[in-house]
Formats: sequence, structure tokens, C-alpha cells
Amino acid sequence: MSGGWLRPAVFGAMDGLVTNVSLISGVSGGRVSHHTVVLTGLAGLAAGAFSMAAGEFVSVSSQNELVRAEVDKERLELEHNPVFEQAELAGMLRARGVSAATARQAAAEISSHPEKALAVHALEELGVDPAELPSPLVAAGASMVSFAVGALIPLIPYLGGLNVLGVALGLAAVAAIVGGGMVARLTGRSFWRGALRQLILGAAAAAITYLIGIGVAHVG
Repeated sequence: MSGGWLRPAVFGAMDGLVTNVSLISGVSGGRVSHHTVVLTGLAGLAAGAFSMAAGEFVSVSSQNELVRAEVDKERLELEHNPVFEQAELAGMLRARGVSAATARQAAAEISSHPEKALAVHALEELGVDPAELPSPLVAAGASMVSFAVGALIPLIPYLGGLNVLGVALGLAAVAAIVGGGMVARLTGRSFWRGALRQLILGAAAAAITYLIGIGVAHVG
């Protein structure tokens, strides 16, 4: 989808937002200085962004390698068992409602072009187009940038010199509503259902880490 950048971009932004608002809430609960909050938030932004990029790169690369391995197996089968593969293709077409005669003719025509036959078999059997695999670099870049953007939102008031957790939480809440709603729309669900779910999850994470910060401060 969209060259492999849309999914990691959308979910990277949500991960960055929840991760850093929780991190900021936790250290704020520990009553640390403004400088420490900024340092912690920037460290969380950088660490999370690079971690997300590395994870996306490895994940997409591994997925592509697996697909290519399966496509290579399909290529060997087409080379060594062309008759069987042609009959299999005709069966696939029949399953889609094509008449027997037309399916046999279409399968024969497709099978006469090895690369076209490979593409059809890969699409029908593996559900992928070998020519349109997502780019690991694009996915990694999109994930890294979007995570950084999401993580930056709760840091904005602190970077502006305002040491008020409530403002950071307010900005994060607005971003969670917008981001959660967008994710919901991408998957065909209700905007407000997705927005509310994201808001609740983000608020729960921030509340838990805030309480942990208070507890650690008291112990200390």
C-alpha cells in the first residue's frame, strides 16, 4: 500500500505519541527538573525512532526474502512441471467462475509466457505481486520520521519553556484523537470509535507511568 510507507507512518506516529507521553508522565511524576524532562523526552524520541526504523527494516526485509523464496519455488515448479501448473491455473480460473473451456484456453495462453505465468501463480497462491514488494528503506524511513513527529508532540510545551504536564497531556490527547480516528478510517471503521480507543489506551499508559514515577520518587 502506497509503496510500503503508509502503514509504518501511521502506526509509527501513534507509537511515538504514546511512548513519549508515557515517558514524560513517568519522569514528571517523579518530580524531576524541567531540564531532565526535556532530556528524557528527546532521548526517548531518538531511541524510539531509530528502534522503529531498525525494526521495520528487518521486518520488511525478512518478509520480502520469504516471498522471494516462495516465488523461486513456484518458478521451479513452473519449469519442471509445466503441465501440472497449467492445469492448476485452469482450476484457479474455474474457481473464479470461468467456464472450463475458457479456463483451459486462458491458462494455456498465460503459461506460454513464463514470467506472466509466475506473476499470476504468485498472486493467486501467495497473494503477492513479486514486482510490487514494499521497500525496506521506505518503510524504515517512514517509521522513523513519523515516530519522531508523534514523540515530539508532548515535548512541545517543554521545549517552549513551559514546565506544565497538563499542557503536554492536552496536546497528546488531541493528537491521539486525530491519529486514532485516521487509523480507524484507513481500516474502514468509525472515526470516533478509533479516536476513543486510542485516547483511552494513551491515557492509561500515561497514568500508569505517572503513578510509577510518584512511587519511585517516594521510595527515593
